[in-house]
Amino acid sequence: MHNVRRMTALASVLLLLSVLLVWFADSRRPQSQALTPRMTGEEEYCIACHTDLPEISPSHPVEIFGCVTCHGGERLALDADLAHSTMRGGNNPSNLSVVEQSCGGSDCHSGTVEEERDHIQRVMTSVQATYTGAIAHIRYTFGAQPDQVAHYGIFNVRDTEVTTSTGVQSLEAFDPSQETNPSIQTFGETCLKCHLSAEPPEGAAFDRLTGCAACHTPDVDSFPEGNVHQLTTAIPYTQCNTCHNRGNYDLRSMDFVERDDNPTDRFHDYYQPIAQFTQCEWTLDCIDCHTRSEAMGDGDIHSNQSEIQYVQCRTCHGTLDELPLTHTIASEDDIALRMAFLNPVVNLSVGDTVLVTEQGEPLWNTRVLSDGTYELVGKATGQVFSFSPVMGTQCTQNADEQESSYCHVCHAVDR
Repeated sequence: MHNVRRMTALASVLLLLSVLLVWFADSRRPQSQALTPRMTGEEEYCIACHTDLPEISPSHPVEIFGCVTCHGGERLALDADLAHSTMRGGNNPSNLSVVEQSCGGSDCHSGTVEEERDHIQRVMTSVQATYTGAIAHIRYTFGAQPDQVAHYGIFNVRDTEVTTSTGVQSLEAFDPSQETNPSIQTFGETCLKCHLSAEPPEGAAFDRLTGCAACHTPDVDSFPEGNVHQLTTAIPYTQCNTCHNRGNYDLRSMDFVERDDNPTDRFHDYYQPIAQFTQCEWTLDCIDCHTRSEAMGDGDIHSNQSEIQYVQCRTCHGTLDELPLTHTIASEDDIALRMAFLNPVVNLSVGDTVLVTEQGEPLWNTRVLSDGTYELVGKATGQVFSFSPVMGTQCTQNADEQESSYCHVCHAVDR
């Protein structure tokens, strides 16, 4: 009888342990939490595992886009390996090799020029993606082509528009192995590191992703490994630095010579040591001055950055004879309001007047004030700056010398 009780007690303990083990195993298994994004209307189970992943941006709410629309993957799978087996671009669907499938579509980033949704076409033809400026310059320098007009890019690309302002309709893929000059071959082996398809060199100073995320996902090293999930239009100058301010190429050896001054503050970090700049230039962030067309491209294929970079000091400050160009927002469909919605550092409304570039691009983070002065809000910092036009001042600048370099003669700061 005693043995029967012992066996019964042991069986009860084993049963309890079995129940606990089943409960523990079940608690560790992804729960079948379904999401039906409004864009697709199809159930997906990604959030069963990725419950703590932050929303990627206010303009990509998960209840509308879901996960599979952008990332791909097996939407009904609960096994991680199977779910991830068909993802696009690994952990970066904005990589240019897959960006059309991930981010394209007429309602997203490959829409019409008229609706200002042709982002992918503009990026794919931009100098940041094609690296045309460097390739053309090096090939011209070493006698491989007669001029500095772009003939080659990192990949084949064609301007889909019938007319082009530059006369360059398409590019062939640059293949260093087909070059006969050893300097051009070395350039191809060691210097193609800063275009949007290139994996960055090692080191925290170069931390960035590829494709659209190279710019729109800053501070990569601040995220836990594998959990980089952010897109933003509030891009700090430090993100631009990962490509544009790390050093220079030695044209004799074709080696990249990194900066060795190790700046510890914004004033010394913003530009390279040899650069000349004014106070507003290092106080603001790159995106406060350079427009979308300058940074992302305008849809045409350009031979170098100088062809597309047009914002000057006079864009915001005007000249002795003319005030800067302005635009008054007349409807809720105005592109300036859309831009302000995507980066809500400024509260723009219909009736507000903003500055515009010579090409008509609205500088949506500016506002003309009632007293004739202007206000600018930093897109990355939210800091508010007030400034006045040049007209009516004692400026002695020659009316025929209106490029920013002439302003630097008087207004450059010393480091």
